[in-house]
Amino acid sequence: MKNNIIAIDGHSSCGKSTLAKRLAAHFGFRYIDTGAMYRAVTHFALENKLIDSEKIDISKLKNLIENNALVIDFQYNSETGRSETLLNGENIENEIRSSHTSDFVSRIATLDFVRTYLVKQQQLMGKDGKLVMDGRDITTVVFPNADVKIFLTASIEVRAERRYKELIAKGEVISFDEVRDNLALRDHIDSTRDVTPLTIAPDAVVLDNSNLTVDGTFKKALEIIKR
Repeated sequence: MKNNIIAIDGHSSCGKSTLAKRLAAHFGFRYIDTGAMYRAVTHFALENKLIDSEKIDISKLKNLIENNALVIDFQYNSETGRSETLLNGENIENEIRSSHTSDFVSRIATLDFVRTYLVKQQQLMGKDGKLVMDGRDITTVVFPNADVKIFLTASIEVRAERRYKELIAKGEVISFDEVRDNLALRDHIDSTRDVTPLTIAPDAVVLDNSNLTVDGTFKKALEIIKR
């Protein structure tokens, strides 16, 4: 591979992070969850009351970002074997995975200054190669020259079921219909936003894992990489 970068885009809850982590471990590459970065900004906005169901305090959030009030980093947890998200030195991994954060993250991700800031951070993380990164615009904007581009997807019913089980296991009280409606809204926002919408790169390989297990998805991805 030229620059040793595997880029994965796709819809919410289709298993992008699970696949990316496994590929990173397989090849001995670094893994970056860009979705966690957008969730971290969303968490920051919620905690500082910069966003609610009605509006976003765009000018204040932009000012804080431009003045480096948000420092996002990742820390490997040897007990869980996972990379966890830090915001200004505080571990916020559990907080950013809540349904409450999910309700707002797509709105934050539409802001051009947020995307510009995070894309620069992501490109810096990948300057030395040996990286697997997943998100919404990795194959089209962040690393358009990546060695391997995969667009991962699944039917909304399958994705909603996966996300619903995940949230219930964490103790959240939520209905399947609420989860499905949230995913449908996020799909719409992600695909229609003005700034770097979710699209399939012309040279990306589409991998639909609606009827695949985690192992099956991994095996298909390895086949794509070998080709």
